[in-house]
Amino acid sequence: MLALNHGDLDITDRSAVERCVKDAKPELIVNSAVLQVDESEKDPIKAKAANVDGPGFLAEAASQIGAEIIHFSTQYAFEGEPIGRLPYTITDAPAPVNVYGKTKLVGEEVVHEACEKSYIIRTSWVYGSGKNSFLCTVHNDLKNGKRVRAIDDIWSSTTYVEDLIDRVMTIRQNGFYGTYHVVNAGICTYYEFALEAGRLIGLARPELDSLIEITHERDMQRVAARPRYTPLRCLLSEELGLPPMRDWRAALAAYAKG
Repeated sequence: MLALNHGDLDITDRSAVERCVKDAKPELIVNSAVLQVDESEKDPIKAKAANVDGPGFLAEAASQIGAEIIHFSTQYAFEGEPIGRLPYTITDAPAPVNVYGKTKLVGEEVVHEACEKSYIIRTSWVYGSGKNSFLCTVHNDLKNGKRVRAIDDIWSSTTYVEDLIDRVMTIRQNGFYGTYHVVNAGICTYYEFALEAGRLIGLARPELDSLIEITHERDMQRVAARPRYTPLRCLLSEELGLPPMRDWRAALAAYAKG
């Protein structure tokens, strides 16, 4: 396995991508490179390069040597309205509300068109060891008595990275190319996630109420708009007979236990 970061390979450099892929001759290329949400809004040109052009170059190179490609995408492909709607499936028309979502959606299309052996994996609120996001650290922050702020007016699916990896490898073993929604079952807000994380480490509700400050997305004044309600459901997994991934609470419990 050859694991490369941006310093090793700039995926927006078509020639460099072609050389790297021809030299390595992989059977599978996995693309998780991305320009994140607010950064994309600030610099749409850079967002297109990272989220559209780069994935396209990887897919072209994969196709040239007969390799497969797994390309990670996002629930930000969808509008997120209305609150309470059914989870999004691949039958729902995408309607991204920010530059990040728009470029990620075009990136999906480019990968699909460039390489017939492509798996598009839309996922949401991914957390796991080695990252420093709210979802990754909130249980330890609460355990250490640190006050946290948690948003209570955005809902989505969460995804434990270990479950994501397991399901993606199962999808690849089945060899059915297409677009998949890979998330843990259930829906929550960041606030509900924080409450559950605190409960799992043994904190009583009064203590949690003193440690968790509720905030609202509408008051965050972020550069890019966020869709409000984006739970996902995977029709292709169901067609393959794959069981639903475990509930987000069970996944969080596994993560919190370390």
